[in-house]
Amino acid sequence: MNLTDASTPHLAARRGQQRALSVILTALAIALPALISAPAQAAITDKLSTDLLVAVTTNKVSSTSMWGSTANGQPLIKALIISNSADPEMAGLRAAVLASGGAVYARFYAVQALLVMLPLDQLTGIAARPDVVSMSPNRATARTASLLETVTGTVTGNPSGAASNGNGPRRYAGKGYIGLDGSGVGIAVMDSGVSASHSGFLDATGTLTRVAKAVNLQNVGDLKKIKRGETASRSWLPGVDFTLPLDPGSAGRIALEAQINNQSATSPDEYGHGTHVASIAAGRGAFRKPDSTGIAPNAKIFDIKVLDGTGNGTLADVLGGIDWVLYHAREYNIRVINLSLAANSTETYLTDPLCRAVRAASAAGITVVVAGGNFGKNGSGAEVFGTVASPGNDPTVITVGSANSRGTVSRGDDVINGFSSRGPTRGSYLDAVGVRQIDNLVKPDLVAPGNKMLGAAATEVVVNKLTLASTFSLDSLLRNNPALGNGLGGTAQPNRQALKYLSGTSIAAPAVSGAVALMLQANPGLTPPLIKAILQYTAQPVAGASLVQQGAGQLNVDGAVTIAQTLRTDLSSAIASGSLASGASMLAAGNAFPSTTASTIAGTSVPWGRLVLAGGSQLLSGNALFTAFQPIYNPRLWWAGRNARRVTVNYWPSVAGLAGNLYVKSTTEAPVNNQAFVTRGVVLANALAGSSSWLGRSGVFMNAQTLSSLLIAGSGITMAEGITMAEGITM
Repeated sequence: MNLTDASTPHLAARRGQQRALSVILTALAIALPALISAPAQAAITDKLSTDLLVAVTTNKVSSTSMWGSTANGQPLIKALIISNSADPEMAGLRAAVLASGGAVYARFYAVQALLVMLPLDQLTGIAARPDVVSMSPNRATARTASLLETVTGTVTGNPSGAASNGNGPRRYAGKGYIGLDGSGVGIAVMDSGVSASHSGFLDATGTLTRVAKAVNLQNVGDLKKIKRGETASRSWLPGVDFTLPLDPGSAGRIALEAQINNQSATSPDEYGHGTHVASIAAGRGAFRKPDSTGIAPNAKIFDIKVLDGTGNGTLADVLGGIDWVLYHAREYNIRVINLSLAANSTETYLTDPLCRAVRAASAAGITVVVAGGNFGKNGSGAEVFGTVASPGNDPTVITVGSANSRGTVSRGDDVINGFSSRGPTRGSYLDAVGVRQIDNLVKPDLVAPGNKMLGAAATEVVVNKLTLASTFSLDSLLRNNPALGNGLGGTAQPNRQALKYLSGTSIAAPAVSGAVALMLQANPGLTPPLIKAILQYTAQPVAGASLVQQGAGQLNVDGAVTIAQTLRTDLSSAIASGSLASGASMLAAGNAFPSTTASTIAGTSVPWGRLVLAGGSQLLSGNALFTAFQPIYNPRLWWAGRNARRVTVNYWPSVAGLAGNLYVKSTTEAPVNNQAFVTRGVVLANALAGSSSWLGRSGVFMNAQTLSSLLIAGSGITMAEGITMAEGITM
């Protein structure tokens, strides 16, 4: 049954959107002949996002749009242009933008793209260029708005005894595993900032902050840049190309790094969202009661500020942040990006700029963890499906939903939060014959605790402009909502030790980011897609919830670390060199796959769900997923349905005395054909779920716990040939 069938509760909203799009496309077909040629009409239909199509059709931009303005009666837009130019500098495209009366604000590397300003009546001409793949507005982004250690299984001993050290339960000071506290692993927190001086971010000595770098990428399209000895505002100034060469050691790179350096900011997180997120992933919480320790309390934190004092930003800001992380990842060993933010987009993941950027990060070996969104219910309180936002709709990221532990360490009473966004993804595109295709990827990938989670509150330093005296106040989230500090001291908490409670998928995502840091410390050879598969396989399905409500189930740190420690530590380099053949053993010498596929959490045995979601809609299981190398674990190869591409990451050679292959220069995507993705011996569970029916609770609406039980009991089909290209479960 198709997901737009009347049996699904989101039908009315989705049909309304489809009718609106049909009206837009019809109007566009009528309006454009007077503007451009027939070939360009086809190019615009294919290349412009829906919101830009509306602007072109009506010849105006919304007065409330962050990406639109009017000057001298002329509508102007700020847009992101994705290019396929063979020239990574995109010199021809930049020149065309300037010739059209526009401006070029920024050039990105994570995705080959430009941030531009254009007169609206010039948009169609630029879109028709052969070196333009797609155009999207510079959309708004926003935050998606210890008990934690026990609930996630971080403090338990490994019940299987499969780890190579053979020392039994691995704990340090009653928290986590001995030697597994995230040490040496960098987590980039892309958010509203991180209060580096908070006690939760100090190192084990209690003297130095673990916030290794802090950069401010806010307002990429509106920063001031020194050019030709003058200071020029980027905001709506036509005819100027503000981009500068940013190769390693260049004057442009040095100037940029100095410009965005936020290390000495007195109020790095006025809002307080990013500080809380960072503490869930990597906070040390024993400095006061209650204990607020996060998952990886010794990981390095990289503060990438892309949201303002109200928790809002733009798409270009986030792309700029991903660019910075991608460029410096090898230099600082940044292995994880946490994106507890989202952009509202109806675009397919194939062209969405944020999706393309996170795919590039994944290809470079960075595991990207994304909040699924908080849109699981509509204004009437009814459940709504198909509400996962960008970039959580991308197949390469780990999209996290929110579970409610109900304040107990037992998992038996856990439920999926009503606000947690449901899948499947509903981005769309027009195919070669003009038929609209829905992405329909199964999301989220898993869930983690995200209801009233305890974490750090930021401290804001306020300087009196007359007396220059400094005073301290808590972040605006806590100041404006004192109930978030109930039982903790409210707004009268000690400076740099304040705590608060927050809920949302924004808070669930960093729990997974911290878990990834532990896995990478245990085994630095893991790749992003392999990490996601391990997390899903060991997750515990929450009773009564379906695949599109919870993905594979709830985070189980103990199980994930157990599998990570059984595998070879050279997997990443072997995959990159092409020396690891499909189906070759992934187990470390002398190790066997755990014989007991369960964890003990809070004194209760928790069976692993043994379900992996791959290829967007394939349901896989079986130990062969981890005993034999599966091509889907190559981070430079991604696959969803009948779409598969290979991402190439290019690095700068040795420049100005700097080591080569350290800094990213550019990334590209290209289609792949006749590629094997999964080998023989893996168990296929698509038939167990069947086609999707909301009324029948089958397919993506099937109870994930039931599906897991069938797999544990031996159901499913052990494949003799593996998988190349296939759609998977029928949606």
